[in-house]
Amino acid sequence: MSDKFSRTELLLGKEGMKKLAAARVAVFGVGGVGGYVVEALARSGVGNIDLVDNDTVCMSNINRQIIATTKTLGEYKVDVAMQRILDINPEIKVNVHKTFYSQETSGLFDFSEYDYVVDAIDTVSGKIELVLQANKTSTPIISSMGAGNKMNPTMFEVSDIYKTSVCPLARVMRQELKKRGIKNLKVVYSKETPIKIPKEKMSSGKIVPGSNAFVPSVAGLIIASEVIKDIIA
Repeated sequence: MSDKFSRTELLLGKEGMKKLAAARVAVFGVGGVGGYVVEALARSGVGNIDLVDNDTVCMSNINRQIIATTKTLGEYKVDVAMQRILDINPEIKVNVHKTFYSQETSGLFDFSEYDYVVDAIDTVSGKIELVLQANKTSTPIISSMGAGNKMNPTMFEVSDIYKTSVCPLARVMRQELKKRGIKNLKVVYSKETPIKIPKEKMSSGKIVPGSNAFVPSVAGLIIASEVIKDIIA
């Protein structure tokens, strides 16, 4: 086997690889978590990937985002991610959306076209809207909970949103999704108590979570593994 995915095929089989090649996955948010999701999906043989993010690479991204280097500063994250994907596998079909996902922009996306949706965005309102839209079309979705201000990547778990604990973002999501009648949501979250960052350490003057190279990346890779397992199941 000389194919670039031959080692993966040993684990997933030919039929599994065919399913991945035919699958279309939308990744909303291509930052610390989402960038690693995209990386793993591309290296696993997923054939169609949609990238949704309106942000550009900045200096503070370099410590944790796989697409961020001194050469990509100022470029749109989706453009950088697309080029990286195509460098890995030129046969992947990539759709780029320079869009901030919200209730106002949700109409730009037809969730029935996706085999899977990955929520790796930061805003609670956007995350809720993603879940609602995926629920309407019965599209599988997995959502990333809080990875900021944490240091222990071994504490991540895959769970249903209503079985989560400790994570402040998961708590808000539980409350809001219950109000909207959403009965379940697969999430990746950590039970690690977030570190409190003193305000005097925040040079920007606004609340910015601390982060590192190994926590968001692990969350992203766990999410990608769940997507791949579910697609080939």
